[in-house]
Amino acid sequence: MKPLEDVRILALEQYGAGPWGSVHLADLGADVIKIEEPKSGGDIGRYVPPFAEGEDSLFFEAFNRNKRSISLDLDTPEGREVFEELVKHSDVVYSNLRGDVPERIGITYDQLKHLNPAIVCCSLSGFGQTGPRAAEPGYDYILQGLAGWMDLTGEPGGPPTKSGISLVDFSTGYVAALALMIGLHAARRDGIGMDCDVSLFDTAITFLNYPAMWHLNAGFEPVRTRHSAHPSLVPFQAFEAVDGWLVIGCAKEKFWTRFARELDHDEWTADPRFATFADRQRHAEILIPLIEEVIHQRTVDDWLGTLTRAGVPCGPINNVEQALADPHTAARQLIVKTEHPRWGDLRQVASPVRVGDSVTVHRRAPYRGENRDEILRELTGLSDDQISAFEACGAFGAPTYPNPSALNPLGNNPTKSG
Repeated sequence: MKPLEDVRILALEQYGAGPWGSVHLADLGADVIKIEEPKSGGDIGRYVPPFAEGEDSLFFEAFNRNKRSISLDLDTPEGREVFEELVKHSDVVYSNLRGDVPERIGITYDQLKHLNPAIVCCSLSGFGQTGPRAAEPGYDYILQGLAGWMDLTGEPGGPPTKSGISLVDFSTGYVAALALMIGLHAARRDGIGMDCDVSLFDTAITFLNYPAMWHLNAGFEPVRTRHSAHPSLVPFQAFEAVDGWLVIGCAKEKFWTRFARELDHDEWTADPRFATFADRQRHAEILIPLIEEVIHQRTVDDWLGTLTRAGVPCGPINNVEQALADPHTAARQLIVKTEHPRWGDLRQVASPVRVGDSVTVHRRAPYRGENRDEILRELTGLSDDQISAFEACGAFGAPTYPNPSALNPLGNNPTKSG
């Protein structure tokens, strides 16, 4: 049995942060049922370019494996009735909508507790459900700027720089999954559910962590550092070898001693200017050029071999292709496969959440509304005639998911047009 096999989540989710939070729970066995709004075409992630055809996109596949989908129009009385029946048989209502939307569409705990007193209502939004920005849309890029991340990133004197990946979205997805599971634990213990209010803003501000502590209590003014140097540990940064870059980090005094020895400069450890962390930080403008001169004389592989054998923390600065091809990536089984009617064999990165020894079976992301009938029969007991009556009233919108056998598989070339 998978760890979360007894958990059912109704997910009014879209795009990145929300689906990212729930995909790890789905991988662990949770029944994540995507409730997609038919008038807008469902989850906008279905249409994200560049690798998208119709409602099939590689972006969507990356966030929605192992989930089920039902297309449901909550604006219709019939759609709302179906939704409320599903709430009765679920553990969590999970959403990533603007902060003021959950209450407006009736998916907060106070609005659903009469249906299921133990329901957990977890909202992930840009700015949370309270505060002056609650009604504003929030996106990763905007939050990286607003929370000070971009001001801290990049080379000194360069423009503010965004992280190469959507770190606010991803980290907030994890926070939402954590909050959701905490809420569920308490609800199962006490029989009473609750609201969970998670936001991109809260996460981004909280991730300022120790620079914020330094600033709030000691007036520290964070600045960008040359070659991504650590703000207090020296040496700990990117260094350029003759054929590329690597990161070397002396996070302990013993690493500094080993590092100086491997650079054939044992005398640096006896130099009072470089004796301690504080000394090396004060004299970094003297020490770092000395180190750079030595590192630039050999190749990345030479240095990695030498420093690794000596027990000095280091690593290459890989591109994405190199990172995915790293032997440790394969050893940790971080590349998994799913089968898709249009794309054929798809490879994608696995969830890093490892719990117990259960084996995760990965299933492709669902088509919009694909699992409607099985969900309704399984959870509500509606007959075929009743489902047809709800459909005639517009509860589900127009049928959208294709017959998989009608699609022409395109093998492993997602860029090929069909």
